[in-house]
Amino acid sequence: YPDPQDLLPFFVSAASSFRFFVDRASLAVGKDGVVRYTLVVRSPQGAESVSYEGIRCSARSYRLYATGGAGRNWSRRDAPWRDIEPRSVQRWHNALWAEYLCPGGFPIQTAAEGADALRRGGHPRARPGEGG
Repeated sequence: YPDPQDLLPFFVSAASSFRFFVDRASLAVGKDGVVRYTLVVRSPQGAESVSYEGIRCSARSYRLYATGGAGRNWSRRDAPWRDIEPRSVQRWHNALWAEYLCPGGFPIQTAAEGADALRRGGHPRARPGEGG
């Protein structure tokens, strides 16, 4: 479960009052090319949603593996792969795909590379506007 000191904020949209974070300690790049991470979404009132997800950069899709709940416990989900819609209202997957974890549509090579992109506010190879 994410430790607050490991949360790296990332920008999604000026239109959203929610704050978004990736747990640095959970960030991993699999041999299958999927970038996995724990996502934390915090409302303006402080309520949090926690999920463990993966992004398949080449297919521009994401998958939910588990959600966090009361008592800092995980509930397995194993949802199907879903397309990352370019102009979705819920656009955090767009931001993660285009700006941080899949620059140019290719997965980051290491977790450190992804953490660096999150700390810098974007990956140096990201193409502005590609996320829709």
